[in-house]
Amino acid sequence: MQQAIKSTKLFAVIMLLTSLAPNSYSQTSKLSIAINSLTTNFNYGKVNAELSSYKKNYQGLQAGFSYQAGITPMFSLVPEIYFAMKGGTLNTGNSVTVSKSTLKLYSVEMPVLARLHINKLYLNAGPYASYHIGGRLKTDPANSVPAASSKLSFGNDAGDFKRWDAGLQAGAGYNFSMKRSILTLDVRYGYGLVNASPDVQRYNRMLNISLQVTKLKTKNARKMLR
Repeated sequence: MQQAIKSTKLFAVIMLLTSLAPNSYSQTSKLSIAINSLTTNFNYGKVNAELSSYKKNYQGLQAGFSYQAGITPMFSLVPEIYFAMKGGTLNTGNSVTVSKSTLKLYSVEMPVLARLHINKLYLNAGPYASYHIGGRLKTDPANSVPAASSKLSFGNDAGDFKRWDAGLQAGAGYNFSMKRSILTLDVRYGYGLVNASPDVQRYNRMLNISLQVTKLKTKNARKMLR
């Protein structure tokens, strides 16, 4: 009986070490390049709920790198860094700018995602931090007021926007195997938790549908996705 218990413990230890050790059976580690369009807008909070009927999506841009670090056959960690253009539009008649306006935020975004693999399909979720490097507010002409375009100011003074944003991202993707590369379709939603605006509440919201291309260097990496 004791011998059986010892054998069971030894087997459990071997299985644990095998799952933790970096080997050819872990999920493939890869570096991907992504350039794609973003669909973004702002959530204006409960206090400014009337603005929801005036808001309109803004088509932004995202470009950067994604690195998938394989841990086990079903799990990997994915740190990313990219430049992002986010924003939102308010149509004519809104209580903030009266005329139609578009607010743009330019930022460097850094998500870290936990990724669960199910064959070629994956699910991922995790936090992100974002640093705003600039921004601009553009307003259309209305009545006797001419059109205007101004840079946003960032800092701690009254009227300044906040430099830092943070939130959560979650989504899914699918890997298409090519001869010497992987084409990944990734769909993701971003939920900002920080109010970036000095005048009214503005929380970033993002829908990202991207294509990522990864070049495979070894035959073993290609076999992992079959």
